Amino acid sequence: MRQSGLIRIRRLGQVMGNFSRREFLQALAALSEFGGGIALLLGLLTQLAALGIACTMLYAIVLVHVPKGDPFVGRGGSSYELAAVYLTIMVVLLLRGAGQMSLDALMCRKQE
Repeated sequence: MRQSGLIRIRRLGQVMGNFSRREFLQALAALSEFGGGIALLLGLLTQLAALGIACTMLYAIVLVHVPKGDPFVGRGGSSYELAAVYLTIMVVLLLRGAGQMSLDALMCRKQE
């Protein structure tokens, strides 16, 4: 996810003039994938990062893959299997949180 977001951020440099709705959504997707991926690696703001990535994956499934007629599992072609897996993982992280070994947990322990 981090690498995919970085590619999108580089593309945004080319369209930095007037932001249409499409470019705005691309910017949000890039931010959620790149920034959210780093936040998840660190265990920092995990639920917020998981929410952003989950929204991006849901958007990809519902508004990109399904209208194109992509199968759930593709044989070498386009499919939405990986987006569904990421969506499932993000929903679990959103509901369960980061866990005891995260920076979120470390910061909460210091406040108590």
